[in-house]
Amino acid sequence: MKGKPTSAALIKEFLGKYPPAITRDVQSARRVLKRLVPHGFELVYDNYNTLAFGFSPTERAGGAIVSIAAYPKWVTLFFLHGKRLKDPEGLLQGSGARVRSIRLAPVTLIDTKPVQDLLRQALEPHRPELAAAPPLSSVVKSVSARQRPRRPAVRRR
Repeated sequence: MKGKPTSAALIKEFLGKYPPAITRDVQSARRVLKRLVPHGFELVYDNYNTLAFGFSPTERAGGAIVSIAAYPKWVTLFFLHGKRLKDPEGLLQGSGARVRSIRLAPVTLIDTKPVQDLLRQALEPHRPELAAAPPLSSVVKSVSARQRPRRPAVRRR
């Protein structure tokens, strides 16, 4: 009798819907965030539009601090309280009340000093909560039955 699939098995399945290059980029960005957030929860959402990974000190979606989202052609890093961050390089995109983002094109942008500085700023106010949290674990929070295609559309002539 088969049991419920593990979070790791589900994440592998979700990533399998994407082109290999996007899968590699998502995994690379996740590794960076896991190093920065060794405690808490990686909240996984296989939504209608994207596959998203939010990093939070709790299992509540509202507690997420940063997230990455996979699209068919790129990966985006989201700062869920990004409006308050100091961004001298002008990297953050968006004009909403809270969230700002950076398209990781190339994904190695996440390793640059300006992006690492933004990540440190975003995480710093949450350090006590993160330190008190258990070791990082992945939790699949939702899977949408209907989803947009995870691979770029192929143009036919």
